[in-house]
Amino acid sequence: MWNKGKEKADMQRFTGKTSLIAAGAVFRGDLEFQGAVQIDGKVLGDLLTEQGLVRVSAEGQVEGEVRAPHVVIDGEIIGDVYASQHVELGAKARVRGNLYYGLMEMAMGAQVEGGLRPIKEQDRPLELPESVDDAQ
Repeated sequence: MWNKGKEKADMQRFTGKTSLIAAGAVFRGDLEFQGAVQIDGKVLGDLLTEQGLVRVSAEGQVEGEVRAPHVVIDGEIIGDVYASQHVELGAKARVRGNLYYGLMEMAMGAQVEGGLRPIKEQDRPLELPESVDDAQ
């Protein structure tokens, strides 16, 4: 009911604009991009996008700052994360740094060694679950 207008970012949304750092690959340096990037390997540097998605898979690792509207973490990030719209932390997510977010979803088992800091662009209305069952 309250969240119907809010869509979560999905890799399919960025078809044709998706980059992949493959498992076993090591990328050194900062990466600025539009679209989406999936990290299955290791990135030693910052990931920066104004309109896109960063996904760190369960085996992926980033040592640097991550700045993107949408961030999905199942692996490890050593550095601060700035997710201006939405961040999703999977059960195997590990973040060693501060997490700045618009909206956050966090699965049981996710770990954050740092501060959780909401980004307050403006006063947002209280968002309630679609049904009472979702709240339990």
